[in-house]
Amino acid sequence: MNKQFNSILENIEISLKRFLPEYTNPEWQSLSFKKIENANTEHFSQLITPCRTLMDSGGKRWRPLLLVLSSQYCSESGLHSPLSREETYSLTPLVEFVHTASLIHDDIEDSADTRRGLPCAHITYGLDTALNAASWLYFQAPTVIDSLKADENIKNKLYALYTSEVRRLHLGQAMDIYWHRNPSLYPSVEEYTQMVHCKTGTLASLAAQTGFLAGGANSEQIEKSGKIAACLGEGFQILDDVQNLTTGNPGKKRGDDIVEGKKSLPILIHITENPEDKEKISQLFEKASREGIDSSAVEECIALLSTKGAIEKALEKGKEVINENIKAYTEILSNSKDSESAKMIEELFSLMVTKFESKIK
Repeated sequence: MNKQFNSILENIEISLKRFLPEYTNPEWQSLSFKKIENANTEHFSQLITPCRTLMDSGGKRWRPLLLVLSSQYCSESGLHSPLSREETYSLTPLVEFVHTASLIHDDIEDSADTRRGLPCAHITYGLDTALNAASWLYFQAPTVIDSLKADENIKNKLYALYTSEVRRLHLGQAMDIYWHRNPSLYPSVEEYTQMVHCKTGTLASLAAQTGFLAGGANSEQIEKSGKIAACLGEGFQILDDVQNLTTGNPGKKRGDDIVEGKKSLPILIHITENPEDKEKISQLFEKASREGIDSSAVEECIALLSTKGAIEKALEKGKEVINENIKAYTEILSNSKDSESAKMIEELFSLMVTKFESKIK
C-alpha cells in the first residue's frame, strides 16, 4: 500500500483515541459530558470498553481514509477549506464510531457469536451493556463537531448531514431485518439495492460528503460525492455477500448469512433466474436457522447457488459497480487532473478489490 496511506491512518488513529480513549480523562470527560460529579472510572468504562475493544480488534478504516482523501482532493483542486488539517482529521470518528456502533447492534439483532475473530460484544459484556454502549456511541460521535472552532454554519451543515445519514442507516437495517425475519419473503434486486445504499452505502456517503464539505466543495459537489460513494458502498457489500458464501468473512464462519436468513444478492440472482428453487431455498434457510452454522443446510444452499453461477454473477456485479464509480468519484471536480489524493482514492479502492479477489481464489 502507498506509504502515504500509513501516515494518514496514523493520524486517524490519534483522532479516534482522542474521542474514544481507553480510559476516561478530564479533557475527554469535559467534552463528552460537561460536568459529571458522581461517576467514576468504572461507570465510564461501561460505555468505553465494549466500543474501544471492537475498534481495536481490526477494521479497514477505509471510510475515514476516504473522508481525509476527499478533503485533500478538494484542496488540490483549488478549493478553499474552511477547516484546518487537524480539524479535518478530528471529523474521522464520525464515520468510524457509527460503523462500530452499527456492528455491535447488528450482531445483537442477528444473534451472532463472533466479530473479527472474537466473541461479539453482547456475549463478552452482556446484552444490556453492549446495547447501551453502542447506542451511546451514536451520540458520542457528533462531539467531534462540538470540538471544532469552525463557523457555526459549517457545524450546522455537519450536524444535518450526520443525523440524516444515521437515520438512513437505520432504515436500511429495518429493511434487512424485515426480510430475514421472513424466510419466504424475497425482495426485488431493486429493493435490495435501496437497502444496501442505506445500510452500507450511507457510511461511505457520510465519509464522502463530510470530506467534501470539509474541503470547501459546494452543495452540488457534496451531494454528488455522497451518491457515488453510496454506490461504492453497494459494490463492497456485494463483495461481502460473495465472501460470506465462499471463504467466509473475516472472523466469521462461511455461510452464516444463510443461518441468519440474509437475502443477499447471490440469493436474489439465483431466485430471479431459477424461481422453481425459491421454496427449496426457504426450507434451507429455516433448517439452517434451527440447527445453526454446522447445519448441512448451509453447504447445501451454497452448493445450489454455486452450481448455477449466482455467486460468480454477484462477484462480477460487485466489481462492475465499484469500477464504474471509482472513476466517477475522482472526476467530480473539474480541476483535479494532477491531484495526488484523487490518485490515492483510485488506488485505495483498486487495492481493496484486488485484496478481496486474492482471498476468494
